[in-house]
Amino acid sequence: MAIVAIAGSCGNTEENTVEFETLTLDKAINLTNEELSPTCTVSLKMENAIEKNGHRAEVINNTVIERLLNMRDMSMKTAMEEFTENYIKSYKSTMVPLYNQDRADTTKRAWYEFHYIISAETQQGSKNTIVYLATVDYYEGGAHGTHQQVALNFEAKTGRLLTLSEIFAEGTENQLNNILLKALKEKTGLGTIGQLREKDYLKSVDIYAPENFIINDETITFIYNPSEIAAYSVGSTELIIPYSSMESILKNSFISSLQ
Repeated sequence: MAIVAIAGSCGNTEENTVEFETLTLDKAINLTNEELSPTCTVSLKMENAIEKNGHRAEVINNTVIERLLNMRDMSMKTAMEEFTENYIKSYKSTMVPLYNQDRADTTKRAWYEFHYIISAETQQGSKNTIVYLATVDYYEGGAHGTHQQVALNFEAKTGRLLTLSEIFAEGTENQLNNILLKALKEKTGLGTIGQLREKDYLKSVDIYAPENFIINDETITFIYNPSEIAAYSVGSTELIIPYSSMESILKNSFISSLQ
């Protein structure tokens, strides 16, 4: 059981504490009855806010279930079970006809070795926030799999999910984008858009602020997964921006929450 305690500057300390338990589910099935049949593996390790946290637990868990498992109106355990069953059922119904066509070609067997893995943990963000950080890794055929980090920032007292619109003042998108572009140039050592594109950054998209970030006491870390602002081969990109660089575009209410 993991405990994340966020101590506020005033009020009831228990209101700033959220306790989690770790739930796991592992299941593997063969695509066919053959001895060397391809397999599908689902492995889920989720952090579940426990009931003693009251309504906050329900709010946090509902958000996690919707964002990571695409389920609604059920417990974390039930959502994990239904996600797994649905994924395996879809795997078999979709892949068996295709595999029957390819079974004679042993070079294609690896295409049918599916897996879906979620591994989650919680950590303290800023003084009054909790970060729910999940690594999602899956392979569903093709040249390579998908590896992502998903960060969800929750207000400890309420369980409310914090979004960019609650952090940055309205109309400051361009200013934030300029800050992120400057950070990307500094991180890569590439001084121009042309140089970035030569290294497979921003070839098909302009810089933007993703709703995938980690709030800390002094910084926000913006997470770009592979293929989002750079080629898949580049991997993930994290830009760590200190609040001191963004003071003019932060909402006063957010600044107050950090104090």
